[in-house]
Amino acid sequence: MSGALRPASLERPAEPSVAVLVPCYNEGKTIGAVVRGFQAALPRATVYVYDNNSTDDTVARAREAGAVVRREPLQGKGNVVRRMFSEVEADVYVMVDGDDTYDSAAAPALIASLLRAGHDMVVGRRVTSDEAAYRFGHQFGNRLFTRGVQWLFGAGFTDILSGYRVMSRRFVKSFPSLAGGFEIEAALTVHALTLLIPVGEVATTYKNRPEGSASKLRTLTDGRKILASVLTLFRRERPLAFFSVIAGVLLLTAAALMVPIIGTYLQTGLVPRFPTVIVATGLTVLSCLAFACGLILDTVTQGRREARRIAYLAIPAFSAWLGSDDPPR
Repeated sequence: MSGALRPASLERPAEPSVAVLVPCYNEGKTIGAVVRGFQAALPRATVYVYDNNSTDDTVARAREAGAVVRREPLQGKGNVVRRMFSEVEADVYVMVDGDDTYDSAAAPALIASLLRAGHDMVVGRRVTSDEAAYRFGHQFGNRLFTRGVQWLFGAGFTDILSGYRVMSRRFVKSFPSLAGGFEIEAALTVHALTLLIPVGEVATTYKNRPEGSASKLRTLTDGRKILASVLTLFRRERPLAFFSVIAGVLLLTAAALMVPIIGTYLQTGLVPRFPTVIVATGLTVLSCLAFACGLILDTVTQGRREARRIAYLAIPAFSAWLGSDDPPR
């Protein structure tokens, strides 16, 4: 019947609003192609380009392509992401670099994985056969950091430094962004793993940069920053394990110093090298203090984690598409 209402079970779920977030610094040669690519892949999405003090024509090229352009004066990708997350409102967020190395055509598949499986973050795992696109140093560093994060926080991703991610509103609005630079990807990953948030990965093609475009990632300098960020997150999110390692090292050092002294005492009944005994005693005390700090901070961290989990759950999930076979358009 023409005027009859469709059964509720046959009604198409409401369309989620999608925002494409592109942090940019001197990407004038590529940003136009990125914006147009995501407009074609996600015609109903709004593309936001956040310029981070570019000195080239990034802003003009992004506006010409039809993006909403905003500026973030604090230098660093993490600062840009913090600004984007606080200002942009949407049900689904697609975050991608502005260097035109990620496949915009894969965005619908990432969004489908997010909505159908009830994930809150889906990472575009980079796959390429072009060595120039994904240099050995970057691949080695990514594998190293990925293994480290898996060991410290649990498995969940095989490409923790990918700049191509799709996230739900509840994930974005509950993320306490503190990172300032390229370590933002590691922070996003650890946030998801520590709160046991449902996540996924989808393989995506990773392309080489167009001629004339240079990477902003400095392998050694930014690698050190990412490593420092992972260690800081380990101390903040796993304080008992972190300080237990320190306590163990101090205690083993004290024991190594005391072994020969105890041996001499058992043989002669004398205690030689009093300075060494004093040092070993001090190290033992410090070991106990480190372990006590870990216990106290672990209690504090549990409370902070519960507060973050409550903030995450306070934001309604976009569940209209959960389990749907009808893909979002």
